[in-house]
Amino acid sequence: MKNKKELSLYIHIPFCKQKCFYCDFPSYASIDHLREDYVEALCKEINEKGTNYKIKSIFIGGGTPSYLDTKEIRKILEAINKLDLSEDMEFTMECNPGALEEEKLKTMLNGGVNRISMGLQAVQNSLLKDIGRIHSFKQFEENFKLARNVGFKNINVDLMFGLPNQKVEEWIESLECIAKLNPEHISAYSLIIEEGTAFYKLWERNKLILPSEEEEREMYSITKEILSKYGYTQYEISNFSKEGYECYHNKVYWRNEEYLGLGSASTSFIDGKRIKNIENVKVYIDKINNNEDIIEDITINTKEDNMEEFVFMGLRMIEGISIDEFNERFGIDIYSIYKEVIDKNIKSKLLTLENKKLRLTDKGIELSNSVMSDFIILK
Repeated sequence: MKNKKELSLYIHIPFCKQKCFYCDFPSYASIDHLREDYVEALCKEINEKGTNYKIKSIFIGGGTPSYLDTKEIRKILEAINKLDLSEDMEFTMECNPGALEEEKLKTMLNGGVNRISMGLQAVQNSLLKDIGRIHSFKQFEENFKLARNVGFKNINVDLMFGLPNQKVEEWIESLECIAKLNPEHISAYSLIIEEGTAFYKLWERNKLILPSEEEEREMYSITKEILSKYGYTQYEISNFSKEGYECYHNKVYWRNEEYLGLGSASTSFIDGKRIKNIENVKVYIDKINNNEDIIEDITINTKEDNMEEFVFMGLRMIEGISIDEFNERFGIDIYSIYKEVIDKNIKSKLLTLENKKLRLTDKGIELSNSVMSDFIILK
């Protein structure tokens, strides 16, 4: 029997208790009546497509996976555990405070989940309310301690800066509070106003008071300072971890490696193809039940697409990209395509080249969008 292709697995859970005001993910707060049927359909898809591969990491995201009830979570984990899973692999599940209890956490742990990612965003209840979160900081703290007591030894906490009405001091307080709780991993993202969100509508009507660009830059530089003081190493633009706890699954995306996406609206990247599943949850369920195709779109990446993505995603990591790996992967010398761009950005002190690794400087990270746009290949 030929060896199975090894890849990572992403599973999408589209349900939420309430949609956050900044969220543009395909998740919904008004379709709970579809939950049971969705879990059934998802298990069928896991069983049909997942068995073709050797799985090297898993991430269950959404939506709010922990919003499912215990028996639904158990059912999905049972389906996953029938697949060919690598030993000691990282298995993450996103959890929201306010949608967790002991039995759920135990079910996750017993089902193989060994890392949870908790969406907090801020420690001030007024800010949490302003962004549409359903929990208080106290609830988060209780849930965090509960997860520790149940036995989770790898926890990520998501935080967000640049929020409406957020002061620099409040961001410092959020960082200090969470670093003292000592999670293994902290993701610190800056708020992006995405089209189609509640925040976008407010922003269009000038009703959203956001920190200035200067304050946002200050928040970012404070993030690196405070987290470093508490023993966290920055390994990607927005991600910090204790030693040995970098998120393996996210690195699969940043390194442009292959992954299988299951569930409504999920995306796969296999054999140079980007494959997207149907977004509509009801249609997804019906099609799976009728043994119909649920793929909405297949994009075949060109060599140029792959080169761009390799650079874009790779430069997000603090270690940067390997020149040798680029040359080997694409059978072409990086300088024959990007010499001018590389030289220009090194000269502007936005990129640095050491030991055949090209990476963003601190200044380059702050201006990463303009650096990345330089790497778009004009076709």
